[in-house]
Amino acid sequence: MEALLYIRELSHGPVTRPRLRDITLQIGAGDRLALLGSNGAGKSTLLHILSGALAPAQGDVMLSGRPLHRADPAARMRVGYLPQRIAMYPDLNVRENLRWAAQLRGLRGLALRSAIDRALDEVGLQDLATRLASRLSAGMQQRLGLAQATVHRPDVLLLDEPTASLDPLQTRQIRDLIHTFDQKTAVILATHLLDDVEQLCNRVVVLDGGRKTAEHTVSSDMDLLAHFHPTEEKSA
Repeated sequence: MEALLYIRELSHGPVTRPRLRDITLQIGAGDRLALLGSNGAGKSTLLHILSGALAPAQGDVMLSGRPLHRADPAARMRVGYLPQRIAMYPDLNVRENLRWAAQLRGLRGLALRSAIDRALDEVGLQDLATRLASRLSAGMQQRLGLAQATVHRPDVLLLDEPTASLDPLQTRQIRDLIHTFDQKTAVILATHLLDDVEQLCNRVVVLDGGRKTAEHTVSSDMDLLAHFHPTEEKSA
């Protein structure tokens, strides 16, 4: 596999208690990679670094052979990011929120209008384009977040717990949307839900305490729970 994104010996946080430790990964175009781990495992920290929002304390992130954090800003425009908490203005409507996100990605003029219309259509929000974001359901807000993350056609798409707060129907709808993404786009999905891994991804990396503890091809007979060991309760 030719690496679109290469993460080499990545660490972040204080030396005495790093939040990430020596993470090395390769992600190819069209890959669907799950970052699986419990709360505090380092999943969100890794996505923040891959989005360009955080710089690593050690190591490198290479995008198409170029260092992500030392390259010109245009390189980071090739990454889309859906955070756990959707970045939106509640007093703006759906289209206005999407326009704001698209302009941050450098889109202007006809390209801007075309990208907004396409993104709204892809996530099924054309009929709600003039509704205030504050009046959207949780599932529809997640659709808006996906539209914001993909409006500029990124090469790498980062999704942080995309189904964690949704009901079963909303979860199925969001998973169906993720399946429709361009097959050339590399998707990195952070989750603590085994169903997300099994239904959305072809590879899974297990994180625990900021370290990569396992990496597998997703298959029906894998036992991911074997990589997690419950902490024994301390006696009172």
